[in-house]
Amino acid sequence: MLAVLSPGQGSQKPGFLTQWLELPGARDRLTSWSQLAGVDLVHLGTDADAEEIKDTARTQPLLVAAALLAADHLPLAQVDVVAGHSVGELAAAALAGVLTPEAAITLAGVRGREMAAACALEPTGMSAVLGGDPEEVVAAIEAQGLYAANRNGAGQIVAAGALDALAKFAEDPPAKVRALAVAGAFHTPYMAPAEQALGVVAAGVAVADPARIVLSNRDGSAVTAGQELLQRLVKQVTAPVRWDLVVATLRELGVTGILELPPAGTLAGLVKRELKGDGAPEIVTLNKPDDLAAARDLIARHSTEGAHS
Repeated sequence: MLAVLSPGQGSQKPGFLTQWLELPGARDRLTSWSQLAGVDLVHLGTDADAEEIKDTARTQPLLVAAALLAADHLPLAQVDVVAGHSVGELAAAALAGVLTPEAAITLAGVRGREMAAACALEPTGMSAVLGGDPEEVVAAIEAQGLYAANRNGAGQIVAAGALDALAKFAEDPPAKVRALAVAGAFHTPYMAPAEQALGVVAAGVAVADPARIVLSNRDGSAVTAGQELLQRLVKQVTAPVRWDLVVATLRELGVTGILELPPAGTLAGLVKRELKGDGAPEIVTLNKPDDLAAARDLIARHSTEGAHS
């Protein structure tokens, strides 16, 4: 069984789309999506520096566009399972056939702009907690009035909330703490204005039911109705990312091959640390067009359809 994963914010690197734009039609596609996203995706994926692509309003549509641009060159009909981390869920929804690529890009543009605007309302941030007992870490986070915004598995939980509370938390942490270079407290109630704005736009988006298994960040479950998935995508702006539960579901499904779309590496690392030993899935990271042959080979060997063809 083959799963395709789409990464979230923080995985981007300067110039990571440069080689992709050499493929026929890629530049035109990205230019067209730029109109929907409200940002210059060609510039952001090629010439922009690290500081520019760290901007939430720019990063989110760029990541969704990158995943979908690469997916254009893959045999998606053979993919069994899709999932995305945070904003990567919009790309996963498109790969599942729930959203059109154009709708996913549009929603990513709105999501990025509105989350950036919400970050400007109060001084908030996020810090990664590395190691420790997960339940004890969550309890310590909540004791400071913070939120466990991301539970990524592999010994990584992200605390989010007011900057002063994060500073107090770091003074007596339950494990190693590292401040993250983000604009604010994503996936917490601080993002409520963004959830509301995204919901208004999402209400006008047409959806279809998934053509393949699509896993939700809310609880790791497979969502079978397109409208429910769209509602979850909106609410996820203020809800914790439970990537640990997504990975647990990949294990339960018996996934044997995993392909991470560009900019790949972050999710592959988390999966490798969680799903190891006998029966660990084969993982391929797709970062440049030269990786497409390995990606197609992985799909052919591990997809349910490929196994029976």
